[in-house]
This record gives sequence, structure tokens and C-alpha cells, in this order.
Amino acid sequence: MGHPDFRVGGKIFATLWKDGGVVLLSPEQQALLLKSNPGVFAPAAGGWGRKGSTTVNFQAGDEASVRRALSMAWENRAPKAKGRKN
Repeated sequence: MGHPDFRVGGKIFATLWKDGGVVLLSPEQQALLLKSNPGVFAPAAGGWGRKGSTTVNFQAGDEASVRRALSMAWENRAPKAKGRKN
């Protein structure tokens, strides 16, 4: 689609754009990030955003908050290991 994406278990969990990207979160995770960092995170447009797809403004974000969002997105998409609680 013309931009890099990151996958785990064959599933996309994040994409990059020129000045930011998108992480695939749950709606609850998205709400948490929007509340704690409103200038960094925003819902993606339309139905994608209502389902948790969240844009990330790299210029406004600090490394810790962006890492946290990427980690959450990775956890959501990573194959569940046998015995894993999530």
C-alpha cells in the first residue's frame, strides 16, 4: 500500500507514514492513550478509529509513549502462546 507496516504472526500491528503512523489497539487502549496524550494520539478516520485504530504523531510524542503504544499493538496481534494468560 506504499508505506511500511509491521507484522507479527502475519498480522499488521502498526504502519508508518511520513510524520507518524497507526497502531492497532482496542477501543479501551485507545481511550487510555487519548486521555493521557491527546496531542500524540488520535482515532483514525471513520470506522477504523471506532474499532481502535489510532494515529500517532511522532513529532509530538516522546519515546516512552510511542513504545507503550507499539507494545500494546504488538501484544494484541501476537499469537497466543500455549499457557499465555492474554
